[in-house]
Amino acid sequence: MAIIITDECINCGACEPECPNTAIYEGGIEWDWAGGTSLTEVELEDGTQVDANAPQEPVDDDLYYIVPGKCTECNGFHEEPQCAAVCPVDCCVDDPDYVETEDELLAKKAWLHNE
Repeated sequence: MAIIITDECINCGACEPECPNTAIYEGGIEWDWAGGTSLTEVELEDGTQVDANAPQEPVDDDLYYIVPGKCTECNGFHEEPQCAAVCPVDCCVDDPDYVETEDELLAKKAWLHNE
Protein backbone atom coordinates (compact mmCIF):
# COMPACT_ATOMS: atom_id res chain seq x y z
CA MET A 1 0.00 0.00 0.00
CA ALA A 2 1.35 3.41 -0.84
CA ILE A 3 1.71 6.14 1.74
CA ILE A 4 -0.42 9.29 1.68
CA ILE A 5 0.18 12.64 3.34
CA THR A 6 -2.93 13.79 5.20
CA ASP A 7 -4.24 17.32 5.51
CA GLU A 8 -2.60 17.53 8.92
CA CYS A 9 0.68 18.19 7.06
CA ILE A 10 2.45 21.36 8.25
CA ASN A 11 4.48 21.65 5.02
CA CYS A 12 7.79 21.26 6.85
CA GLY A 13 9.33 19.26 3.99
CA ALA A 14 11.15 16.78 6.26
CA CYS A 15 9.78 13.85 4.25
CA GLU A 16 10.82 14.92 0.76
CA PRO A 17 14.59 14.25 0.90
CA GLU A 18 14.02 10.90 2.67
CA CYS A 19 12.20 9.24 -0.24
CA PRO A 20 14.47 6.85 -2.18
CA ASN A 21 12.12 7.00 -5.19
CA THR A 22 11.64 10.77 -5.26
CA ALA A 23 7.90 10.19 -4.92
CA ILE A 24 7.29 13.16 -2.59
CA TYR A 25 6.74 16.67 -3.93
CA GLU A 26 5.82 20.06 -2.52
CA GLY A 27 2.22 21.09 -3.13
CA GLY A 28 1.67 22.74 -6.51
CA ILE A 29 4.94 21.42 -7.94
CA GLU A 30 4.82 19.28 -11.08
CA TRP A 31 6.39 15.84 -10.84
CA ASP A 32 7.84 13.35 -13.31
CA TRP A 33 8.43 9.62 -13.43
CA ALA A 34 12.15 9.94 -14.17
CA GLY A 35 13.22 11.82 -11.03
CA GLY A 36 14.95 9.42 -8.66
CA THR A 37 14.37 6.44 -10.97
CA SER A 38 15.89 4.75 -14.02
CA LEU A 39 12.76 5.23 -16.11
CA THR A 40 12.94 6.80 -19.56
CA GLU A 41 9.43 5.93 -20.76
CA VAL A 42 6.32 4.83 -18.89
CA GLU A 43 3.24 2.98 -20.08
CA LEU A 44 0.18 4.29 -18.24
CA GLU A 45 -2.77 2.13 -17.22
CA ASP A 46 -4.67 3.14 -20.37
CA GLY A 47 -1.75 1.97 -22.55
CA THR A 48 -0.49 5.47 -23.34
CA GLN A 49 3.30 5.81 -23.52
CA VAL A 50 4.76 8.93 -21.89
CA ASP A 51 8.27 10.32 -21.69
CA ALA A 52 9.39 9.75 -18.09
CA ASN A 53 10.78 13.30 -18.02
CA ALA A 54 7.47 14.86 -19.07
CA PRO A 55 6.01 17.05 -16.31
CA GLN A 56 2.86 15.71 -14.65
CA GLU A 57 0.13 17.69 -12.91
CA PRO A 58 0.58 18.10 -9.14
CA VAL A 59 -1.42 15.64 -7.03
CA ASP A 60 -2.10 18.41 -4.49
CA ASP A 61 -1.82 22.17 -4.82
CA ASP A 62 -1.45 23.07 -1.15
CA LEU A 63 0.32 20.29 0.75
CA TYR A 64 3.25 17.98 0.16
CA TYR A 65 2.05 14.87 -1.67
CA ILE A 66 3.22 11.38 -2.59
CA VAL A 67 2.85 9.97 -6.11
CA PRO A 68 1.38 6.50 -5.46
CA GLY A 69 2.86 5.03 -8.63
CA LYS A 70 6.37 5.82 -7.34
CA CYS A 71 5.84 4.90 -3.67
CA THR A 72 7.23 1.55 -2.57
CA GLU A 73 6.89 2.23 1.17
CA CYS A 74 10.71 2.12 1.08
CA ASN A 75 10.62 -1.66 0.50
CA GLY A 76 14.03 -2.80 -0.67
CA PHE A 77 15.65 0.29 0.82
CA HIS A 78 14.60 0.56 4.48
CA GLU A 79 12.64 -1.45 7.03
CA GLU A 80 9.92 1.22 7.31
CA PRO A 81 8.66 4.16 5.25
CA GLN A 82 11.15 6.94 5.90
CA CYS A 83 8.61 9.71 5.33
CA ALA A 84 6.55 8.40 8.24
CA ALA A 85 9.66 7.94 10.37
CA VAL A 86 10.69 11.61 10.08
CA CYS A 87 7.26 13.27 10.00
CA PRO A 88 6.88 15.46 13.11
CA VAL A 89 3.07 15.34 13.00
CA ASP A 90 2.56 11.72 11.93
CA CYS A 91 0.64 12.62 8.78
CA CYS A 92 2.34 10.06 6.49
CA VAL A 93 -0.01 7.09 6.72
CA ASP A 94 -1.09 4.06 4.68
CA ASP A 95 -3.21 5.00 1.67
CA PRO A 96 -6.26 2.67 1.64
CA ASP A 97 -6.81 3.46 -2.07
CA TYR A 98 -3.49 1.81 -3.03
CA VAL A 99 -3.23 -1.55 -1.31
CA GLU A 100 -0.18 -3.52 -2.47
CA THR A 101 1.60 -6.58 -1.13
CA GLU A 102 5.28 -6.58 -0.22
CA ASP A 103 5.99 -8.56 -3.41
CA GLU A 104 4.14 -5.96 -5.51
CA LEU A 105 6.06 -3.13 -3.82
CA LEU A 106 9.39 -4.88 -4.45
CA ALA A 107 8.41 -5.43 -8.10
CA LYS A 108 7.59 -1.73 -8.36
CA LYS A 109 11.00 -0.88 -6.89
CA ALA A 110 12.67 -3.14 -9.48
CA TRP A 111 10.66 -1.47 -12.28
CA LEU A 112 11.47 2.05 -11.06
CA HIS A 113 15.17 1.34 -10.76
CA ASN A 114 15.61 -1.01 -13.73
CA GLU A 115 16.77 -3.94 -11.60
